[in-house]
Parts: sequence; C-alpha cells; structure tokens
Amino acid sequence: MKNEVESGQNNKKALINRARLVGWLLFVLAIMVFVKLIRVQYYDTFKGKTWAEYSEKNDLKLDTIPAMRGNIYASDNSLLATSLPYYYVGFDTKVADSAYFYNHIDELASLLAKNFKENTAEGYKSKIMRYRVSKSKRYLRLKSKEITHLERERLKKWPFFAKDRKGGGGKFETIYKRYKPFSPMADRTIGGIDPKSGRGYIGLEASFDKQLEGRPGIGWVEKVEGGLKIPVGDALNVQPAAGRDIYTTLDMNYQERTEIALRRKLLEMDADFGSVIIMEVATGEIKAMANLTKRGPGKYEEVFNYALAGSNDPGSTFKLATMMALLEETHMDPDQVTVNTGDGAMKFRNHIIRDAHRGGFGTITASQVLEKSSNIGIVQLMQRYFANKPDKYLSYLKQFHLTQPTGIHMKGEKPPLIRDRKSKQWSSYSMYFMAHGYEMQMTPLQTLAFYNAVANNGYWVRPMIVREIRNAEEIEDKIPPYVEEKPICSPETIRKVKKMLEGVVNAGLAKHIKSDLYQIAGKTGTARKLINGVYTEGKNYTSFAGYFPADKPKYSCIVIIDNPKSTGADYTRYAGSVAAPVFKEVADRIYAYDVAIQKPVRDSVPEKSEDVKWAGITSDLNVISKSLNMTPAPEESEYAAASLYKKGKTKWNPREVDSRDVPNLQGMSMRDALYLMENKGFRVTFKGSGKVVEQSLPPGSNKSGSKTILLTLQ
Repeated sequence: MKNEVESGQNNKKALINRARLVGWLLFVLAIMVFVKLIRVQYYDTFKGKTWAEYSEKNDLKLDTIPAMRGNIYASDNSLLATSLPYYYVGFDTKVADSAYFYNHIDELASLLAKNFKENTAEGYKSKIMRYRVSKSKRYLRLKSKEITHLERERLKKWPFFAKDRKGGGGKFETIYKRYKPFSPMADRTIGGIDPKSGRGYIGLEASFDKQLEGRPGIGWVEKVEGGLKIPVGDALNVQPAAGRDIYTTLDMNYQERTEIALRRKLLEMDADFGSVIIMEVATGEIKAMANLTKRGPGKYEEVFNYALAGSNDPGSTFKLATMMALLEETHMDPDQVTVNTGDGAMKFRNHIIRDAHRGGFGTITASQVLEKSSNIGIVQLMQRYFANKPDKYLSYLKQFHLTQPTGIHMKGEKPPLIRDRKSKQWSSYSMYFMAHGYEMQMTPLQTLAFYNAVANNGYWVRPMIVREIRNAEEIEDKIPPYVEEKPICSPETIRKVKKMLEGVVNAGLAKHIKSDLYQIAGKTGTARKLINGVYTEGKNYTSFAGYFPADKPKYSCIVIIDNPKSTGADYTRYAGSVAAPVFKEVADRIYAYDVAIQKPVRDSVPEKSEDVKWAGITSDLNVISKSLNMTPAPEESEYAAASLYKKGKTKWNPREVDSRDVPNLQGMSMRDALYLMENKGFRVTFKGSGKVVEQSLPPGSNKSGSKTILLTLQ
C-alpha cells in the first residue's frame, strides 16, 4: 500500500513539473514574439531607414496578411474547394528614378493597352504622368479586374515590374478566391466564403472555419489614396501559415447521381424543394447530401440545407417509432394482433382521421398497419396500449434518440421539436397525432439517423461528414465513427420492424419500387403542410426513408419532396408516387456502382463454356493461329472464339458483340474485354489474371440496368 501511495505522489509531482515546464516555454515564446516586433519596428531597415522612420513620414503600419485557406476534399481525395491566388495590378508612379521612368514609360503604356485593353497607350501614359507629378496622388491600379497567377508571372518581365536597377513601382495586391471544381453540386453542403471577411458563413466552410482559415501573417503596408493598402517590400515580418485541409465523407459519384434523380422528379412534379441524404449504415458517413430549391420555372438551385435545418412534420415515416414503442411495451406478435380500420374514416374527439386509401382497409394486422400506413390503425393501437401512459410513450421516443439533435459536426442543425406534457401546446389528443407524425418538427437528417439505427440492428450511429483534418499530409485530427454502446431497443423488436419495412416494399404502399436484384426496406410519409396554423389539403410534404440491401444493409437514405403538384388523382401527390421512386433510382445507381454489395450472378456463361480457350479480335487470333500452324478463324465476324475438340483440334465460332447489351466475354484477354465494355459505357472491375472465365452480368440483354461489371480472370 505504501508503495502505491508513493507511486501516486511521484506521478502527481511529475505532472506538475511538466506543466511548469510547458508554462515557462510559452512565456519564453511570448517574450520572443514581443522582441521580434520591437526589432521589426525600430531596428530592421528598408532602403536604409527603419520602419519607424518610414511611418513618421508615410502612412505605414503593420497589417495582417491573409493566409492561404485550407482545401476541402471528397472521400476519394477529389478536390471540393480550394483557394486560388489572384492579383490586382498597381503602380507606384514615384518609385523609379527619372531616367528609368522616361525611358520606359512608353513601353509600359503600349503593353498595358495591348494586354489590358481598358485604355489606349496614350491614355495610360497620360494618367501615369499626372500621378507622377501630382503632390497628392502616386498610386493607381492599372486594371480594374484581378489577374491570374500565370498572368502575374508574365507581367513580372515588364518594365517597372522586373527587378531592374533604379526601376520598380509595379505592385501586386494579392487576394484569394474560393474555387469549387464540382460546383454547383453540393454547393450548400460545402458552403461559401464571405467576400468581405474571408470567413466561412455556411456549410463546411463555416463549420470548420477555424481549421481552414490558417494563421495570417504580419507585414508593412502603406495606406494610399482611396484607402488602398499596398505592401512595402517583398519580405513579410511574420509569414502566414496555410489553413488545415478537411477530408470529408462525400462521394461525388453518389452526389451526382443523387442530384440528377432529385432534380428530375422536382421538375416533373413542379415541387417547391427537395432533399436527399445517403448515409453509410455502419459508420454514419454521409456519402451525398443534395438540397434543391425552386428558383423560377424549371430552375432549381442549392440555396438552403433542408437536410440539416428543414424542420417539418415527418408524417407517416414516424409511424416506425410508434410501432417500435408498441412492440417494446407489449412484446406483441404484430401478425396476430388486429385492428378494424373500417371504411377509412374515424371520428376522434372533434377530428376526423382518414386513411389515404379510399374505402379503408377493413380489419388488418399490426404489421399491415405499418405496411399500408394506416392512420386509423396506428391511433387505435395507441388507444389500446398507451391511452393512460403518455409519459411512457414519450420516454420511448427519447430512448430512440428522437428528441435531441444528431450532433453532426456541422453548424446549422435545427433541434427536433417533440412536445412533452409540460408544453403549453400539449393536449389530450397530442399523443395520437404524434403517433402518425404530426404536432412535431424534425429534420430529414434526424429521421434518417433513426432509420439507420434500425438498419444497424438497433445501434444508433451519429451522422458524420468529416473524417480527417490534415496539415499537408500529416493527420492532425481523425474523427472516428460514433456508435452508441447500448441499442435503442430489443433485438426482437428490430427483427419485427425490419420485416415490416420490407413488407412496405414487397406488398405495401411502396411495392412499385421493389427490385428483382436486391431488397429495399423503408417507409413512405405524406404529411399535410402546416400553413398559417392550419394543415392544408392538397399541400403535402412527402418522404421515403429506408435502407438497402435489406438482408445486409450498407446504405440508408431519405428523400423528401415538398409540395408536389399534379392534376391527376390524389395519390399522385403522395410519397409512394413522389419520394419513393427517387429512392429507387438512387439505390439502383448505387447498387450498380458498388460491386461489393452486388450478389454474384450464377450461370453467367453459356453451356460448354469451359471448352472456350481463346476469344478476341479475329485478325489478332489469326496471327497467333498462323504462328502455331492452327486452322485460321473465319473472317466473316470481327470477333471469334476457339474451343478444342477431337484430339486438340481447334473449332472456331464467330462471336457477336454489337447486337447485345452485354456480350459474352469468356476467353477474352483483359485488353479486349476492357475495350469492348468501356466503349459500351460500362465501368469494368476485375480480379485475377489471364483470360476471362466469369462475368458478373450475364451475356444478353442487360435487365438489371447495371453499368458496372466484374470480370474474373484465370
């Protein structure tokens, strides 16, 4: 015991000594910076004079020099945002001596007129001469707009800009402009820069502004007419330090496919706005975040991040939370418990609750309540099991992570609004309207995080959009995925609701998005919009939230489309006809792109394919045949395949490659297979080496629509 006490005291003493050492080092560093500033001001010289002497006669002062802002990268290291230097071209007319000035002014004026074309050579010369002899003016900008770095390098060879003896006067005022190579894709998510302050004001630019902005430098500047500040000398007293680089989780391939699908549906429905988020189930990494707002007839732009800050009544996507609370509370078998929904309309207090299906669903099971999205059914179940336990129901919503923001590392997330019984707006029927997604406000991201937890077997994952912060190639901060240790509900409840969500797509309101290649699980949501305190008929907020492939979920996704317009039947404005098809299109494209989640295609090559020994371009094969004294391939087809029979003799068969979406590639070299498929617009991946022995897409019509093919070579 004594040894343990002494050991603890020694550790404490060592920590105190280290803290003192760090404190002294910081103090010494502060003294060094102070001494450097004094030295710069009173002892360092420029052209034989100290800066203090210059400042007495001129309007000189130390000023901050902006640093190069850090870059923002996608998950594959594609550049999403960077700062490019631009320069204003200025001229201090009184720097050069008289002989140099008058010998070179005509040449400079001619170059200005030829390259900048904002004045004639005589006009430029006249203005420069006026500034030269003026007692109050000396500095002017030679071009109204800034120039690029390459143009600056060219100008540095001109008179007055080159380092000529007794010349000088040419100045470059540096500014940085933010450039986004993928713009306008993900514009709102990546964010923007305030042109006046140079600080990020929205999106990732604002959320990670401190890391991106870097440390400004310090240098002497002269304040001239018009309030312009021009640098004095080439050296800076304190060099600026570039900002840190941000590495995001965004995949611009997914982002592009997402925005295309969303924009197409918004145009079709003349909707007000829409948003789509794609998230990786296990990690919470956001792969795409699209937000489009109507800005005029047929015009949609990213002007607001609805995914993060667009709160609304979620509608029937919230029925999943209510069903999970019912299952946790009762442990019922949802295929055995039934409710009678009647003819589709039920009087509840002073309100009429209706199902979307005209004529009602009649008697249905609890599972079918979710599959068919019955408002009446969910309210009846709530009356049966939670009528006297509103606090218990609310505690389940808290347990499901629905009452707090997700905590994503990005500014602007609007917290959810789910009332409790302390709220002044709470009434005796609030719980029943909450049960099917009304009297609350949630963002798409918060809804998606909940569905993602279901896909992740009950373990809630915080959405994340930044993985690393780097200083050049050195990782300074790595942001790991955050997964709750305790599941949001029991494994039995997860198993039951997963089956129900698959039922929504297999037999429920979203059965038209069912895929033959993989299973989608999800839930539709259609909520009337609250306008001036009234839920308005015909104004809908539609959504579809879910995940795929359902058997081994890798991606979760939510689609919201606001106020779709249609002259057809009411159902054409509901989520099943509006949001669900967008989900299907996005999921199909991701499934085609991500080979890892594709199921292997069996029997992908024709019968007796094992006999094929060679295949390729006929002319190439005949060169080989001639060298090996083999029977030549027939010339009538551009491509041919060879097989062996009867004691090693060769049999040639023509092979068609143009008439089919997916040709038979077996026996071909990687070079020929790659040439064929890439010319047909496919993305080719492969494993092994040698000749093609198997292909993930079978020969013939491409029924799957996939544009990615995996080739196995041996």
